[in-house]
Amino acid sequence: MLKNRQILGCSSGFVSHRWKPYSTTSGSLSFLSISTCSNPSLSYSFSSSSSTLLPTTTTTWLSSTHRPRFGAFSMSSAPSGSNPDGPSSSVAVQSASCGGPTKHEIPDGEEKIRAICTVCERIAYENPKMVVGCLIEHDNKVLLCKRKIQPSYGLWTLPAGYMEIGESAAEGAIRETWEEACAEVEVVSPFSQLDIPLIGQTYVIFLARLKTPHFSPGPESSECQLFALDEIPFDSLSFSSMVVTLKLYIEDVKAGKLNFHYGTINKRPGTSPSDIHAYTLEYHLQS
Repeated sequence: MLKNRQILGCSSGFVSHRWKPYSTTSGSLSFLSISTCSNPSLSYSFSSSSSTLLPTTTTTWLSSTHRPRFGAFSMSSAPSGSNPDGPSSSVAVQSASCGGPTKHEIPDGEEKIRAICTVCERIAYENPKMVVGCLIEHDNKVLLCKRKIQPSYGLWTLPAGYMEIGESAAEGAIRETWEEACAEVEVVSPFSQLDIPLIGQTYVIFLARLKTPHFSPGPESSECQLFALDEIPFDSLSFSSMVVTLKLYIEDVKAGKLNFHYGTINKRPGTSPSDIHAYTLEYHLQS
């Protein structure tokens, strides 16, 4: 019978697993209960003689990129007693999809060059990131934060940041506003989606209102301030996306109607994130 031990490994990266001893007539097998990010109900058997993981259930996977591969593993065991409060031994398991060398070519049925694992043939896709934030209206003013981190240290921005796994875009915008401005807000409506292909980002900005008139700098901000529309520091804004968003907002306010805006910000290649004027706005749609 195998001792209790902990394994790190999963189909698409690493996740915590624990061996559970299981008695058999030969004493050579034990079952492993695996909790993965894709399906927490999988069970596998482990053969102590071959060190091979064998699936004991069948599962329908949503995508081949999340399908577990059990072709090759690199294993190492920690010294016994290295963690007196934990399992008696631990094993690090790394699938070939995470550790194999890659080649760069166009896969069958696709049009772009991809990084492909030469061992398991898994494709490492690169996808754009989503930035979410809030344009907060209060007493005919908008709330801006001065950045205390790079890039664009010391420049003004709407509270915004990367969306996290497990949250909606609106939830992420509310969270980022709390983190950067310590402000509780209520999302009113989406205001803009701005794609920036050069850097692989999409900005989704929501109109929001303060639940209470309280705000203060969070860990990533040195100041937070409400600005009247004619006082917005356009020469000291952090990113082109902030310039575009605030200009569209001012145009809508002057026209007496707030719209939803979609557009593509084409940054000039080689410019820094803080070069806020090196762009063109294309495919601008509004409704």
